[in-house]
Amino acid sequence: MSRTVSSWILSSARNSIVLQGKGRLYSICVPNRNKIKWKLVFSKTHLYPAVNCSLDNTFSLKKAFRHTSTEEEQFSFQLSPSQINDILRAGELSHRILDLNGKNANSVLRFESNQLASNTPVEDRRSAATCLQTKGMMFGVFDGHAGSACAQAVSERLLHYIAVSLMSRQTLEEMELAAECLKPVPPILQWHKHLNETEYQEITSQYFENLRVYWQHLLDLDAEPAFSLEEAMICAFKRLDSDISLEVQAPQEKELMRNIALQVAFSGATACVAHIDGVHLHVANTGDCRAILGVHEEDGTWSTLPLTRDHNAFNEFEIRRLKREHPRSEEKTLFVNDRLLGILIPSRAFGDVQLKWSKELQHSVLENSCDVEALNIYQYVPPSYHTPPYLTAEPEVTYHKLRGKDKFLVIASDGLWEMLSNEKVVELVAGHLTELNVQKPQLAFEKPVNLGYMHSLLLQRKNRGIASLDQNVATHLIRHAIGSNEYGEVDQEKLTAMLTLPEDLARMYRDDITVTVIYFNSETIENYHRNNE
Repeated sequence: MSRTVSSWILSSARNSIVLQGKGRLYSICVPNRNKIKWKLVFSKTHLYPAVNCSLDNTFSLKKAFRHTSTEEEQFSFQLSPSQINDILRAGELSHRILDLNGKNANSVLRFESNQLASNTPVEDRRSAATCLQTKGMMFGVFDGHAGSACAQAVSERLLHYIAVSLMSRQTLEEMELAAECLKPVPPILQWHKHLNETEYQEITSQYFENLRVYWQHLLDLDAEPAFSLEEAMICAFKRLDSDISLEVQAPQEKELMRNIALQVAFSGATACVAHIDGVHLHVANTGDCRAILGVHEEDGTWSTLPLTRDHNAFNEFEIRRLKREHPRSEEKTLFVNDRLLGILIPSRAFGDVQLKWSKELQHSVLENSCDVEALNIYQYVPPSYHTPPYLTAEPEVTYHKLRGKDKFLVIASDGLWEMLSNEKVVELVAGHLTELNVQKPQLAFEKPVNLGYMHSLLLQRKNRGIASLDQNVATHLIRHAIGSNEYGEVDQEKLTAMLTLPEDLARMYRDDITVTVIYFNSETIENYHRNNE
């Protein structure tokens, strides 16, 4: 990005027309970007200013590096390389999977994840966990809109709902007996989290009680639940969305809990969750997050296998589905300007009750609430709102049997896919994997080893570029997503400009980006196929 382009960014922002509403700013200067979810682009209010607890507990750009407004007089796009790395690597998370004997018999070898905020605070969330009462691992990416509350709640709860849906009747009975006797319930998941990703205990307690109601419902069934994995994922998605809707309608003694329920229900989130058990990979997707496989072909080339379809106005299946569900008189108003009812880009999402409830129910719930404006709840009923619900959280589930040539799975929010194609993402991950392997030579020490010889080896490794390479592949993808020029190379000036964009402008040029890359253990997968041929 040249100095001229950097100047143009500031000029375009300062000349945009901004309409001031009650506590919000709505910008009508929207660039040619199809992925800005809600028209709400900036809020002056905070979530819970009086409570020492925030739902927005992930990563935002350090204030020392990021401007708060394009109106600042002293405006600079300067960052040192180390500052750039600090920002890009702040949300890194990686985990290698080992069994109790220290030998990896899992089809998942390791995963690497990262997140970069555009919104302040960031609205994306991510989850990774090992199932303890059932088999497998789960990975999720959640893209929030109109706030982070829904994405936060879904990231904490959805994997539990899926795990419970997969449990045997005996396991559910044991859990219920422990809860009845006020004994500790056996842990359902082992979470793999970043140090900054914490939960608020009071909220967690209420979420647990509603999860218990769900497993009690499963126990009330006459027979063994016996869901297939696909059925379990669909049931879990739909049940959680239903609980989100019911929780905000239920009486709440504590104002804090009611405020949280309101924010969760009236914001929204798309979700993409992968469940991996041996060679069995299931991906459930609601909205426009995306999952793709990187496949290493026999001839040495790499190919891409998409495992999800974006649910939006560009998906013909979604258009036909919505037309089937609503009267013919509404066909021309279902999608306006490539948005559902002219408001929302994804056509499936959690929360967003203002596109699911009747007008009467919305009015009743909000009328009995406290200061809705202070909670930053998005209120707008489009003129063509006649036959709700228009939105669903029901996912599409894809099954894939892993092969030895399936090397990695990438799950990411649409902030990545706006910038990079499926093929480019696979190319970057494959190149990163190859480069790491090449640049980690075996250190064959000569005897006797002296400091001069060690220093020489370290210099050789540094010259090969190890010092400048992102060890975390998710960081590598984010760096290329926001910093690549037209030749596919990272332009440091463009990268710096994109990282220092002020809060009131950043969302116009890039979205929150969350990426998780799961590497498969080819040896374990190939052994499975050999033993089961």
